[in-house]
Amino acid sequence: MNIRAEIFGGAKRSLLKEKQAKRQAKGLTDVAIPREETRRSNSRDKDRYRLREQFVRATYGSKEYQVEIVNVSGGGAMIAADLQPNLGDCMDLHLGEGGAIECAVRWIKGGRLGLEFAHETQLHCSENERSALLRDVIHRSFPDEKFASQAPAEPVPPPAQEREEHRIATRHPLIWMGELHHGTHSWTVRLRNISATGALVDCTGPLSADSEVLLELDKAGAVLASVSWTVGDHVGLKFDQPFDLRRLSQAKPQVTPASWERPSYLDGEAETGSPWDAAWRRLSVDDLRTQLEGFLKR
Repeated sequence: MNIRAEIFGGAKRSLLKEKQAKRQAKGLTDVAIPREETRRSNSRDKDRYRLREQFVRATYGSKEYQVEIVNVSGGGAMIAADLQPNLGDCMDLHLGEGGAIECAVRWIKGGRLGLEFAHETQLHCSENERSALLRDVIHRSFPDEKFASQAPAEPVPPPAQEREEHRIATRHPLIWMGELHHGTHSWTVRLRNISATGALVDCTGPLSADSEVLLELDKAGAVLASVSWTVGDHVGLKFDQPFDLRRLSQAKPQVTPASWERPSYLDGEAETGSPWDAAWRRLSVDDLRTQLEGFLKR
């Protein structure tokens, strides 16, 4: 089905079903993701896609490397690479155009690395734009709510260069969800990142490059897009028209859970806990609210 024809071609039937009242999810584990197909690969309790000879770029430090994706899931990936990071180090995995995901190294064995993806939806815009957006989101969605602090008792200080480049902590705890529509199928998706030109989403549906889709972001509206690439259950979207990120303030995000849930690809390999809480200073909503209020009053 051609989505553009359905919307602009005067078709009588509605593309989207009439919405029914939904129960507010309290956490990510409350979100049911409908599946349109059976598993296509080896899996345990989480999505897990084993890939063959698929190479992508990784940025570690100031260098770029060509790495092989062994498997990928909603929580992270296993790669084969000729590099020697330390446990807990951060790197960017570039799955495709606009598909950079910040990762932490969780284990290293025999030339392979287990990576955990950053939890939050990464907002690709200027620091000032991101600060203003997060402040507006907190004001609209969490005006009176209180959250337990997730900051560590003894936080690891960031390098001097990072302190200078980032005036506020980038480890915000917010995750945006959406509905992705293709033909007669719809899937609940998690936004890994979003910019004015596109987005990276977790999607269980069988999509291929150049597929025409509609990404619906609750009260933030909907945006027409095409699929640029797919790697496992990760899909790169290219928007037909520039998207104003300020619209995201209309859609209430979810808050990352205080306790970390281990992805299946890390079973038996890594210790409990998540490096994002301590080493990368993830803030609670209250901590972030305090920082943003102080930053934007200067």
